Amino acid sequence: MDDLDRNILAQLSGDARMSVAVLARRLRVARSTVQARLERLESTGAIAGYTLRLGEAARGARIRATVLLGIEPRAQPAVLSRLKSLPQVERVHTTSGRVDLLLQLATASTTELDETLDRIGGIEGVRSSESLIHLATKLDRAV
Repeated sequence: MDDLDRNILAQLSGDARMSVAVLARRLRVARSTVQARLERLESTGAIAGYTLRLGEAARGARIRATVLLGIEPRAQPAVLSRLKSLPQVERVHTTSGRVDLLLQLATASTTELDETLDRIGGIEGVRSSESLIHLATKLDRAV
């Protein structure tokens, strides 16, 4: 990946709907060059897809939380299987450090969040959990 590829990704991170023509004009390269680079970035998996990113107005009705899980040794596959069945679990990351998994949840209410946390805590192999409710997003550079 060179500077042009990184610039293409940076531009698309800000606006994934940007046309190839506008992208080429902004980067001062030929449209065919941008098209070829996009095809290569897609085929190599650097670009996994183009998606909609909800703004605060649409996400505001959701209660978001991060859950830090400690799990029993060798229990990860079974725990992951159960977590995948919960629609409130948006992301699961493995971590290094004092916790084994970091979960990101989204629910419609605090009641639903409480019930989801109870379900997660009841999964066989979950040793400990700590939940952090998101209050406001002050910076979001996620791509």
